[in-house]
Amino acid sequence: MFECAPSLTSPSPAPAAESLGFLKFREFNVAGFDRTSRKSLVLRNASLIDNCSRKYRKCFKPIKANEDSHSSSTHNCAAFNGNNLSQISNVGKSTNILWHDCPIQKHDRQQLLQQKGCVIWLTGLSGSGKSTIACALSRSLHSRGKLTYILDGDNIRHGLNRDLSFRAEDRSENMRRIGEVAKLFADAGVICIVSLISPYQKDRDECRALLPEGDFIEVFIDVPLQVCEARDPKGLYKLARAGKIKGFTGVDDPYEPPCSCEIILEHKGSDCNSPSDMAEIVISYLEEKGQLRA
Repeated sequence: MFECAPSLTSPSPAPAAESLGFLKFREFNVAGFDRTSRKSLVLRNASLIDNCSRKYRKCFKPIKANEDSHSSSTHNCAAFNGNNLSQISNVGKSTNILWHDCPIQKHDRQQLLQQKGCVIWLTGLSGSGKSTIACALSRSLHSRGKLTYILDGDNIRHGLNRDLSFRAEDRSENMRRIGEVAKLFADAGVICIVSLISPYQKDRDECRALLPEGDFIEVFIDVPLQVCEARDPKGLYKLARAGKIKGFTGVDDPYEPPCSCEIILEHKGSDCNSPSDMAEIVISYLEEKGQLRA
């Protein structure tokens, strides 16, 4: 247990330490205290530490650049590791960036999780059942002790992609961002399930190209437009037909079915499989490809 030391019981910290905001603590042996005393001591020390933190937080000041800071920092960087300068690159609008490798790699994380990180990309029309199947798949894999995470199109638009509309160019950017996030999950060893209309073949192919071969599993939820429109779980088809929603996939914006997806989950009239049955089809594929073992 620690207490911020009052100035009258301990030497004042050196000016240099004060200016950096360092705190002075005193340690207590609480073995002899009863429960009430310990609780009181904990609360008192927590309050003191908080007060000290607020006091010393004011000591931090902005670091101002010197006039020769550019040449100086470049020189210091070269002196620290000259090899890094040749590896600095420009990607898109990002300049002077350097990729840093970590000794713990994807293989190590997969060994820890006893599974292989991958992306299961569910694509299909609105109302085809993508989100429902994604949840059924995640639940079934979870019961097998496998770690999954769902990236749902609507959910992502609540945060990361809330600045994007449904215009064609924004749809592409929406997919690009989700593809990059899904790639990170897969690299972490997680089975990432993407539930997204993703209407354009070109954009799906670009997301596939982000991952090693075999790590992108495209699943086409093949449900006819008339069936999706009859379901209309969000009432969006009705709004689109009334002209209140523009650029709606299947109504006034096209959907391009996958050319060579790994799995097709097909609607078969009244005999349509349940979401759990469809999830088992995907799991059978994962087991066959060895994705569920490290």
